[in-house]
Parts: sequence; C-alpha cells; structure tokens
Amino acid sequence: MVETSRRREIEDAASSLFSEHGYSGTSVRDIARAVDIQGASLYAHVASKQEVLWSIVERTAVRFEAAAEAVEAADPGGVVFGPGVHLISLVRAHVDVVTDDIERASVFIHEWRALDPGRRDDIARRRDAYEGRFRAAIVNGVQAGAFAPVDPPLTAAYILTALNGLVTWYRPDGRLSARTIADAFADLSLRAVQVPGALP
Repeated sequence: MVETSRRREIEDAASSLFSEHGYSGTSVRDIARAVDIQGASLYAHVASKQEVLWSIVERTAVRFEAAAEAVEAADPGGVVFGPGVHLISLVRAHVDVVTDDIERASVFIHEWRALDPGRRDDIARRRDAYEGRFRAAIVNGVQAGAFAPVDPPLTAAYILTALNGLVTWYRPDGRLSARTIADAFADLSLRAVQVPGALP
C-alpha cells in the first residue's frame, strides 16, 4: 500500500513536470526533488524515467480506450440512438478523460513519441485504433444519410485535434467547466458533419 502510494506520488509529480517541461526537459533529479526524496532513492520505486513515462502514457491510453468502449457497448455502431448521438458520445467521453486529469492527458498527447521504439509503436497502433472509432462513427453517419459526405479520416483528425488541444488551455478553475466544454465540443463536432436540418 505504501509502495503503491509512493509510486502514484512519483507518477503525479512526473506528469506535472513532463507536462510543463517535456520529457526531455525533466531529469530524474527533478522528479525526486518534487517528491522530496534523494535521486538514487527514486530507483527503489521505479526502474527508470522511461518506465515512469510508459506508466503514465499506458494508463492514460487505457482510460481513453475504456471510455470509447463504453460508448460502443451502450450503442454498438450507433444503431439504436443514431450516428449523431454516437459521435457526440465519443466526443464527450474524450473530453471527460482529458479534463479529469489534464496533466496526464497532456503527457499522453505530447510526450508519447519519447517512448522507447517498441512501446512507441504499441501506442501508435492503439492511437490509430482509437481514432478509427471516430472514423467509423463518421462513416456510419455518412452511409445513413445523417452526415454530409465528408472525408472520414480527415474529419476524425479535425475533431480529435480540436479535442486534444484542450490540454494547452483548459484549467479546472477556469471560466468554463468541463461539462460546458464537453457540451460545446459535442455540438461543434456534430455541426462539422451533420446534414442541415437532420436530427441527431
């Protein structure tokens, strides 16, 4: 229990530092100082700085994947509630993960390329599969006639780029709540694809 708590403390500190200074701009000594232990003592809890980065990125990837899987489980392919509801549910789920832990989300979005090659390839595949859920939702909407005939890969990239941009400006104590942002981004994403006058 103590080890788990200390490990979480280290990952929290590293998330904050990686988010602010980048992976390459953060040293093991910086992380150790943030949790008030000696640099060498950090290795009693984690194998390396790379291992800390992997843990942060992988755990966050799992959260994004689980959120999207929950949307799919609630309405596979959007056949019950319609493609519009399916797409905005994916958008809301993504915003929820980002805003729930902005620093870890920032590390996932900006620092995953600093992973060792094998792990980087794994995350790249998982990111592509995750984006594929948005592409599929858009394809389904186009085929159902609910969405305009947009380019699904381009449109999915457009939506996710906007959503991921949250890590650069969202603040929990800011002017807009996470719920307000989720509502607005869901509406804007739907407007980007929807046939004028069509229902969700």
